[in-house]
Amino acid sequence: MIPFLCAVIKSQKSNGMKTNIRHFTTFHIAGFSYWEGCIAFKDLKIGTELTIVRESENKFDPYAVAIYFGEYKLGFIPRGENKEINKFLELGYNQLFEVRINQLSAEAHPESQVGVIVYLKPNLQT
Repeated sequence: MIPFLCAVIKSQKSNGMKTNIRHFTTFHIAGFSYWEGCIAFKDLKIGTELTIVRESENKFDPYAVAIYFGEYKLGFIPRGENKEINKFLELGYNQLFEVRINQLSAEAHPESQVGVIVYLKPNLQT
């Protein structure tokens, strides 16, 4: 997976693209109704930046990655989407990802109210 990511970022530079970030994945926040999502919902907007934190001690999912808005825990990256991101976070690549809200729907089922997009940020050290 790492060679692929490097190839994507290098290809951006070599073909003259001006993109500073690259789409990685999208999903709805899992467990939104079980954490502090309803408290923070009124403050969320499309484009709001979120923080992801690896939860290595999570007894339900060894690859758990929590999603935060400020100090509010909104839920998790869904189980089927979290393994690769967890690996990068485990190795200290915390600054590789930019996480933002890309969909909000107060009328949807709580597990589908907040859509998230994860971008890869370029390595600025090269």
